[in-house]
Amino acid sequence: MKSPIRVGVVGIGHLGKEHARIYRELPQAELVGICDTDSSKKEKADALGCRFFNRYKDMIGHVDAVSISTPTSSHYEVAKSFLSAGVHTLIEKPITLRLDHADELLEIAVSKNLGLQVGHIERHNPGFKRIEEIAKNIRFFEIHRLGPFTGRVNDCGVVLDMMIHDIDIVMGLVKSEIVSFDAVGINVLTPFEDIANVRIKFKNGAVADLTASRLTPEKQRKIRIFQEDAYISLDYAEQTAKIFRKQAFRITQEKVDIQQSEPLKEEIQFFLNRLQSGANLGKPDVAARDALRFALEIVETIQKNQKEPSLAAS
Repeated sequence: MKSPIRVGVVGIGHLGKEHARIYRELPQAELVGICDTDSSKKEKADALGCRFFNRYKDMIGHVDAVSISTPTSSHYEVAKSFLSAGVHTLIEKPITLRLDHADELLEIAVSKNLGLQVGHIERHNPGFKRIEEIAKNIRFFEIHRLGPFTGRVNDCGVVLDMMIHDIDIVMGLVKSEIVSFDAVGINVLTPFEDIANVRIKFKNGAVADLTASRLTPEKQRKIRIFQEDAYISLDYAEQTAKIFRKQAFRITQEKVDIQQSEPLKEEIQFFLNRLQSGANLGKPDVAARDALRFALEIVETIQKNQKEPSLAAS
C-alpha cells in the first residue's frame, strides 16, 4: 500500500471543515494541518488531531497537497503560493475571479507537473454520473439551483457562486460551441447579482435555460433534460432521478437506480487517487477554465443590461 499523502486545508469555513473531516477519514491521506486567519479555529485542529496554522505560507514544506476553501477573491494568491512551491492543489470553484489568473495557475501546474483540480462537486454527484450514462442527443435543459441567503459569499454574485456548477455540467454534456446567450440578473442584498437567468443556444441546436438564486427560502438543485426519446429529471440534492419515455400512445415512468454517496468525498477521493496513480498530473482542467470564461461573460452581460435604460424610460 502506498504511503498516505500529507494534506492540509486552508480556510476552515462551511466547506473547508468538511474537506478536513473527509481527509481525516480517508486512509490515502494524512491530515497534517488546517489553516485559518481566525485563531479560534485552533479548537477544530485539536479535535482533528492535527496542527493549526494561522498563516497559509507556514504550511508550505509540511504538505504534499492542499485544499483551498478560502473566499474566491483570495484563490489566486493562495493557490499560486502552493503551486509555485510544488504542492498539488484542490481549489474550490470558481478557480479565480479573473481568467488571466486562472490561466496563470494552470500554466504553473503544467510546468511543474502538478495536480490542479477545481471543486466542481456536481461532476462527482452519483446522480449526475448515472444520468451522464443515459443522456444522449439532448435538445433542451431546464436547471434550477436555488437557496436561501446565507451571507457566506460576499465577493461575487450568484453566477460565479452557484450557476457555474450548471454551466460546467451543461458544457460538458453538450460538447458543442455556444452561438448565443441571453442573461438577466438583479442585485437585492449584495452589490452583485443575487438572482440570474441565462438561456444558452448551442451550434448543434441544443438550448439550456439556467436559473440560480440565493434569495429562495427552500433549497432546490434540479436538472431536467429533454432529448429525442425521453425526459430525464434529476434532483442533485436527493440523488434521485426519473426517466419518462414515450411508448406508443402513453408515457412510461422509470426510476433510475443510483448508488448514493457523498459527492465531496467522491471529489476528494478522485483527487487523491489521481495523485497516487500519477495519472494526468500537469494536465490543465480546461473544463473549469472554460466554465469560468463563460460565467464571466454572463456577469458582464448582466451588468451591461443593468446599466442600460429601459425602453419604458426612453
